[in-house]
Amino acid sequence: MNRKILISADDFGLSVEVNEAVEIAHRQGILSTANLMIGGNAAEDAIKRAKRMPNLRVGLHIVVIEGKSILPKREIPLLVDNDQLFPSQQFKMSINYYFNKDIQKQLSKEIKAQFEAFRKTGLTLDHVDVHKHMHLHPTIAQLILKANNDFNIQRIRLPHEPVSVLQAIDQTSSLKNINNLFVFYWSKLLKQQIIKANMRSMDWCFGLSWCGHMTFDRVQKLIPKLPYGNSEIFFHPAINKTGLYNQLMPHYEPVKELETLCHADFPKLLQEYNIQPITWDHL
Repeated sequence: MNRKILISADDFGLSVEVNEAVEIAHRQGILSTANLMIGGNAAEDAIKRAKRMPNLRVGLHIVVIEGKSILPKREIPLLVDNDQLFPSQQFKMSINYYFNKDIQKQLSKEIKAQFEAFRKTGLTLDHVDVHKHMHLHPTIAQLILKANNDFNIQRIRLPHEPVSVLQAIDQTSSLKNINNLFVFYWSKLLKQQIIKANMRSMDWCFGLSWCGHMTFDRVQKLIPKLPYGNSEIFFHPAINKTGLYNQLMPHYEPVKELETLCHADFPKLLQEYNIQPITWDHL
């Protein structure tokens, strides 16, 4: 079995600074795929840029936490504040999403609205993933997979990061954190749901444990140890960290991640270890 890699960027549409970084990383770097926040403050700018870059694959980055909704508050009052922003309290939200039927109805309405808004852009829906990997939550996963019939979803991110690979690179990293173990467990359950829905996913996904800190130093250590099969490495690039980005993700290093995506040695590294860059089309 060969080793193949997909390089993607999340939060396309969050801000102009993110959009600019995505365009730079695609035109000058190794980025092939971007994940669009269709309700983001700079979504229209992202859509225009995507249409100028026909080789950039664009997926829908569904937002049900820490981001902006498509629908106004009057239609989903249990989900968002007056600025149409989902809250950040992941544990509390997860409980409400699982047990509250009224919230589930509003979630279904919002998720369908995000798919519909993407369809109206005229862009080809390359794949689907979810902000903060909230589709590990069984309610969110079920709602997205149900949308398969209406929106022809064929490919979805499986946030299945092999902890053993990262431990081999950095024994002192945050891999002992209970959240990483939780994600690893629930990703196995999500994989069963994906298979049952007759959808496809990558074998592996990197960027969870080092989210916002995928520097070239880390990538340089990761690539040689990349497991066999199809892997995705996702990034959060931006040309600077201002405004909403700094508010939502103050500890991220988006400029360093942009530098990684444009690093001259990145393609050479893949060649050295005979790792083939791919897109979702290869699945």
